[in-house]
Amino acid sequence: MNKIKIVTDSTMDMSEETLLKYENEIDVVPLSVTINGETFLDRVQLSPADFINRMRSANELPKTSQPSPGAFLEVYNRLGAEGYDVISIHMTGKMSGTVRSAEAAARMANANVTVIDSQFVSKALSFQVIEAAEMAKQGNGRDEIVSRLEAIQKNTRLYVMVDTLENLVKGGRIGKGKAFLGSLMNIKPIASLEGAEYHPVAKVRSYSQVIKYLVNQFMEDVKGATIKRVGIAHAESFELAVKIKDRIIELTGFNEIEIDYTNSIVSTHTGPGAIALMYLFE
Repeated sequence: MNKIKIVTDSTMDMSEETLLKYENEIDVVPLSVTINGETFLDRVQLSPADFINRMRSANELPKTSQPSPGAFLEVYNRLGAEGYDVISIHMTGKMSGTVRSAEAAARMANANVTVIDSQFVSKALSFQVIEAAEMAKQGNGRDEIVSRLEAIQKNTRLYVMVDTLENLVKGGRIGKGKAFLGSLMNIKPIASLEGAEYHPVAKVRSYSQVIKYLVNQFMEDVKGATIKRVGIAHAESFELAVKIKDRIIELTGFNEIEIDYTNSIVSTHTGPGAIALMYLFE
């Protein structure tokens, strides 16, 4: 049985420290983002923080692009030549064509490649990537890892709050009239990612209400369960992330909560100030 290497994409939000920890188990293929005519590889040529600053001053919404099948093929063939089988785990196919590019490359690769649509993005994607890396490190086979990933998907939750409606307007997601009304009323929409699609679940009007809603939903979901992983991703809303983290620790005692900048692909659609709470329980 060949060793297994995990491949993912740059929409997986993970700290540099954690990436270094798994540098021998995980390969990351970057998406690209174009701002004011300049194209950058996500997290390679442009950090999430730098991206937010550039986006603020951009004349139009940045454009994002998934990796080409060729980019994946190069990685798969290299790993195959090194004697690895590959499990390639990616952001939901309902938000990006990344997983389709990976599937196209897998069909051409000189390697045994299994492509997984994680059904999620950001740190919720990282939950699956980290678990797969740990299992691969321990010598588990492809079928065991894939089965575990399916279980993780069922027990993961993701909630996101959008602080400004400007990017949703630029991206054609909502009309200008609705955005103007929402801004006038200081509405901060909250959505959940279910079935790989976003569904509006609440509209609040203050950060304290954001904290209350997200933490209450968290407590309801994990009631009677074991909390396995919790992550918070943000686009320049670190203080709010810390308050949510502190409240969860206060209520549960679970303190292994990572806070990271979200990737430029997600930030393009949510805009500055967005925050997402993601968690895995069993």
